[in-house]
Amino acid sequence: MPSSRTGRPPVQGAARRPAVPGPRRHSPVQRLYARARKAWDRPLTAYYLILGGSVLITVLGLVMVYSASQVTALQMSLPGSYFFRKQLLAAVLGGILLFVASRMPVKLHRALAYPILIAAVFLMALVQVPGIGMSVNGNQNWISLGGSFQIQPSEFGKLALVLWGADLIARKQEKKLLTQWKHMLVPLVPGTFLLLGLIMLGGDMGTAIILTAILFGLLWLAGAPTRLFVGVLQIAVLIGFVLIKTSPNRMARLACIGATEPKAGAADCWQAVHGIYALASGGLFGSGLGASVEKWGQLPEAHTDFIFAVTGEELGLAGTLSVLALFAALGYAGIRVAGRTEDPFVRYAAGGVTTWITAQAVINIGAVLGLLPIAGVPLPLFSYGGSALLPTMFAIGLLIAFARDEPAARAALAMRQPRFGRKRAGGPGSGRKPRRWNTMRRRASVARSSGER
Repeated sequence: MPSSRTGRPPVQGAARRPAVPGPRRHSPVQRLYARARKAWDRPLTAYYLILGGSVLITVLGLVMVYSASQVTALQMSLPGSYFFRKQLLAAVLGGILLFVASRMPVKLHRALAYPILIAAVFLMALVQVPGIGMSVNGNQNWISLGGSFQIQPSEFGKLALVLWGADLIARKQEKKLLTQWKHMLVPLVPGTFLLLGLIMLGGDMGTAIILTAILFGLLWLAGAPTRLFVGVLQIAVLIGFVLIKTSPNRMARLACIGATEPKAGAADCWQAVHGIYALASGGLFGSGLGASVEKWGQLPEAHTDFIFAVTGEELGLAGTLSVLALFAALGYAGIRVAGRTEDPFVRYAAGGVTTWITAQAVINIGAVLGLLPIAGVPLPLFSYGGSALLPTMFAIGLLIAFARDEPAARAALAMRQPRFGRKRAGGPGSGRKPRRWNTMRRRASVARSSGER
């Protein structure tokens, strides 16, 4: 054995152990994504998205109605806050409807389907009675309630179609009748055509498009075959083509898609072009709340159908993207509620409400952007109009009730304890002492149990 310089045998090094891979380190972006995904999958995510999104849209809508309607009110020799006060009253009443609807059981919602449908059909037929129905902007779809208050029954027809259609399809699914095309179409399609006929008698094609979208949404959720779905779609497109072709006003609106400057003739595109001007002048963060120029008589219907344009002018791209994000969150939450439930009625009703709000928002915003013809429908929860706000907030209450009714959401809500007035004892191994609530009452009960007086 060779020796070292000191005369001692060399020390052999110990064998190296294979390196054990440590825990994988994630980047801050990956950790943030994991936390966001975990929070996104929580049972109450849909509940919070629906409640928070709808409240934020309504509150922001109130602010923009006040800003966009001041000039119009002053031009009509009315107080500057006239339209805002009416919208605030409608929002308060709608909040009550939302709360009531969110606390109602599903069975009661199903029981209200036929009464709401009958009431909506009666009011929509009453609109056509001379002396009762009123014409606004060329559409005979209003009933005067006295003074400055009016009601548009066709807005309640959307809610009626959602509840009645969901209850009808759910009952047929329970009896396993949806495999036959006649049970899928009858009486859903004829009933929808009855509502569409009453609406078109007044000339309101925008609302008719929303009802058609709700019908297609219900058929799609019911699993209609492709050829049946395409057949109904072809009939609807043919009827729509005839209605547009026979109306010079609708043809003029169709000709204004993509217009960037006013034209001469019947299709002057004044409203569409000035909506684009308002959005273009807003920039990134807008000109400031209340500083819109287009609302000073240049942009018609600034506080109703084109309130999104005023929002873009005053709050800029940041404000419009915020509104779009809120509607996207609301739509996602509705789809999530419809996809996670086992109750057929809840699935169809949640899908119908989500289709209604999403389709109406897309049609309104698309018209303001110049991508779609101006249909004359308000932006849900945002534009001025109590007749549109009340049934929409009741529909939001439906979604909240369905989100609370999920098994996981019910369990999460049941685990909650009131923050005040109850004693929260620490569990075994938690190392927490119970909070000392109601000390005198606790001492008295201990004294009685030990036999002391």
